[in-house]
Parts: sequence; structure tokens; C-alpha cells
Amino acid sequence: MTTDTTATRDYDAVVIGAGFSGLAILHHLREIGLDTLVVDGEDGLGGTWWVNRYPGVRTDSEYSYYSFSFSKEVREEWTWTQRYPAGDEVLAYLNFVADRLDLRRDIRLNARVDSAVYDEDANRWTVNFADGSTLTTKYLISGMGVLSQAIYPDVPGIDTFQGEKYHTAHWPRSGVDLTGKRVGLIGLGASGIQLVPTIAPEVGEFFVFQRTPNFVVETNNDKVSDEEMAWLRENYDAVYEKAANHPFGVAMEPAEHSALEVSPEERQRIFESKWNEGGFHFANECFTDLATNHEASELASEFIRSKIREIVKDPATAELLSPRTYSFNGKRVPTGHGYYNTFNLEHVHLIDTTEDAIEEITPTGIRVGDTEYELDVIIFATGFDAMTGTLTNIDITGRGGITLRDKWNEEGLRSNLGINANGFPNFFMSLGPQTPYSNLIVPIQLGAQWLQRALKWAEENGVERFEATPESEEWWRQETERTGRMTVMYTEGKKAKAWFLGENVPGKPEEFQVYMGGGQVYQQHCRDVEESGYASFLASDRASEPATA
Repeated sequence: MTTDTTATRDYDAVVIGAGFSGLAILHHLREIGLDTLVVDGEDGLGGTWWVNRYPGVRTDSEYSYYSFSFSKEVREEWTWTQRYPAGDEVLAYLNFVADRLDLRRDIRLNARVDSAVYDEDANRWTVNFADGSTLTTKYLISGMGVLSQAIYPDVPGIDTFQGEKYHTAHWPRSGVDLTGKRVGLIGLGASGIQLVPTIAPEVGEFFVFQRTPNFVVETNNDKVSDEEMAWLRENYDAVYEKAANHPFGVAMEPAEHSALEVSPEERQRIFESKWNEGGFHFANECFTDLATNHEASELASEFIRSKIREIVKDPATAELLSPRTYSFNGKRVPTGHGYYNTFNLEHVHLIDTTEDAIEEITPTGIRVGDTEYELDVIIFATGFDAMTGTLTNIDITGRGGITLRDKWNEEGLRSNLGINANGFPNFFMSLGPQTPYSNLIVPIQLGAQWLQRALKWAEENGVERFEATPESEEWWRQETERTGRMTVMYTEGKKAKAWFLGENVPGKPEEFQVYMGGGQVYQQHCRDVEESGYASFLASDRASEPATA
């Protein structure tokens, strides 16, 4: 065992980020007596839900499994109002959690972290803030989120536009008046798909610039009845357990058959049923192989294309909205709320940029080929440097003066279960790279509870440094790549520039950013590590032992 040489430190644990992860970790580390502080650079808690205020922002997951299960008080007292809660409702929920569990006294806002440096001799981290202040801690934990580091398109002239410019991740809290204005939208991931039907009714002319269309699973957003909330309160544990045991972290019924083994009539009936149920039910409850078999995925693709043709009146526009270069599940599937129907409005124009790309942004608009579209407002819904962006945007410096950014640039993504990386003792990541593709609230809660047990065990057993072994990093890299390559996301010739592979960020290496083997499989790996006495996280202790002949 190593010896803790720390004479003094400010905190036992510091968590960066006051969103879902930060709140869950703070609550669970408090329970085992660790003096814990959450810091966040924003002036309000909520993380992603504080930052993303654009019109139409809401969850893609249904309310029943988009919440914590660990607090009976929160479960009994909170009431959801929408099947897919809007951003302001999720933010209200997080504030309710913070108040009900008395978390605010250990949260410091307006505290933006510039860097963090590990002191090997003292076995502690020094956290440096933008205002020049510092603090020290034994355990440093990232709860910075996976979709927080916004990116802009690399388009010439982006700074020359003389009208209004907004990014969905930097939307003014006071709102934006788009009434009667000529608006251009660049980016049609989940944010853009939520934005389109929300702002279309108020703008004057709407130009939607599309490079790659999405397979959008449309749904409805019914109000949650008193009877439904009463049922949920009675069944919270069963709902959460069902979600925790589902590959995607949702409380849904597992599919039973391959799309290839049923008759065309039965396949059509199942597709229709789950399409009508809406949202993720289509992706998760139709068939077992829509994410792993290209032929099955293509059957789902053609079904959705047929729905687009039914909804969108203009055949040419319907065809532009129908993906052809990849199949269903080739990238993350977003939920829509009237998305396709929006393109039936006369003042909404879909501009295809696959053949003729956006040449430049001019002082007065956007030029595609020889055509310039004059605009009053440009909105960028161009996404995020997902999974790694928040972690590499600041200098997190481990043993030997190596930053996490440099480690991953030189070696590729390396971690043990996405929780910790070799060379960075006592640094942990909630939803780090190589953690599951999932409804994120489930791995956030399970991860916080795993960390609670791990640190309790470490404190009780005198283990001062948790650090992934190089062997565990290599094994997990291979497992992440193996499971990712089994999906249609990696079908050669049918790839869709998915952020899961880092393909949406120019220059970012192509490698799986998330674990595609299933959330329930990932959690079993975590349990196996726990049962082994965390052997794959004891690189520092192992290195300190005398060599054997």
C-alpha cells in the first residue's frame, strides 16, 4: 500500500460541474463522510440544462426514467408535467433536487476551472480557477458532461456577418425575438431538429441548410396525468431497475425477434405500432438487430422514408430529408415533435449542401454555390466536441507533467471503463469517454454509486491512489472498438459523420467515443472490477511493490 503524505488539503473531493453528475456525486460522497465541493463556471446550477436554453430544448427520454431514483423524498414530492420534459422543467427538477437534499451549501458557482495539476509527492490535486484562486483536494472528479463544448462550422467569413448570430448552446437567457425575420439555420442534429418546428411559426422566411439528413423518430408530448404520476411513485424502483438492465438505459420492453425472421406483414405491423408509440420505442422495441445488422437496419430505414413521404407534401423535399448514405442507427437517432411537417410550411426552405456546400458566410447572408441567401439571423446548431471536449479544453495535468489532452492525442482514447486514466491518480470521470451509449441519467446515478463504494473501500483499506493500469486501458480500448464495430454505425461506405466516432469534429481521430456493448453489460464490467478488489485501478500500488524474481 502507498502512504498518503498529504499534510493538509482543502477538500477530500472536488467535483467540476453542477449538473446531474455533480449533484449525484455530491450527495453520494457526502453519505460516506467525504468533505466534497462542487464547482461550476456558470452562475446557475444545471449543467447542460442551464447552458442550453434554445427554443424547443427538451429531453429525448420520457419523464419516468429521466430522473434519479435514490431519494425517496424527491420521488414522492416532485411532479413531472410532460412526457418529454422541456428544458425549463428539467432545470426546475435539478434545482428541486439541490434544495430538497440541501446540496447548495457545498456548491460554488461562478468558479470556472482553468487547470488542475497533480502533485505526486503530496498525493493531491491543485485546482486553479479563472479568477486566480486555487484549492487542493485528494480526489478530483469531472462532472462536466458529454455535450457541453460547443463547436462552430469551419466556414469562411463567419465573423463578417452583420446580422444576429447565435449558437444553440449559447442562447441568450432573455430570449431572442425572431418575429418576421429571415433566419438561416446551420446544423441538424438533435438541437436543430428540436429548434426547427419551434421557431418556424414565428419567423418571416426560414432557410434550413442541410448537409446530412437524420432518421427522426416522431412522437407526441402528452401531459402527464395525476394518475400516471401516482403510478410512477408506486413503481419507481421497478421502472429504474428495468432501465438499468436495458442496453440503452430506458424502461422499455426488449425486442424478441430479428427483423429478418418475421413476415413482411408482421414486420410492417410492428414498425407501425412502435412508430405510433413514438420516440425511442421505435429504435428499442421493434426488433433485436436494427443496430447490428445492416439489412435489418435498412428495412427500418425504408419504413421511415415511407413516413417522410407520407408527411412531407413536396416529393423533392421529402427525398432530401430521407437519408441514403447510411442506414437507421448509423448515427444517434433524435426524437422529433412535428419536425417533418414543418417543411410543409411555404416560408420554410430546405437547402441541400451535399452537392453545393456552403461556400461562405457573407456580411448579408450565406452563399451556397452561386446563390446567396440574404438573412437577418444565423443560428448555429452545429453540436459539440462530445465526450472529450470538456476534458481536453482545460489542462488536467497528471504524473510527469502530462496533460490528459496530450495523453489522448498521443495514445488515442485510453481509460479504464471511462472512469479513470493511467497517469492521473484519483482523477475520476462521470460519463467519461468510452462509457455507455445510453439514456444518460442511468449511468450517471449508477456511476455515482459505484464511485461512492469504491472510495469508501479505498478509505477503509488505506488505498491512497486509484489509478488505471495500462493493461486495463488497452483491454477497454479493444472492447470499446470491438463492440462499436459490431454496429451499423461502423458499416463501411455507410457512415454518417456520427459524433460517436468523433467524425463531426475536423481533425479529431476516428475512434469510438462511447461504449456500444450495452449499458447493462457495462455495469456488469463495473461490478466485476468491484468484486476483484478494484485490481485494475491499483497501478500506483502495484508499481510500489518490490519486483519478484
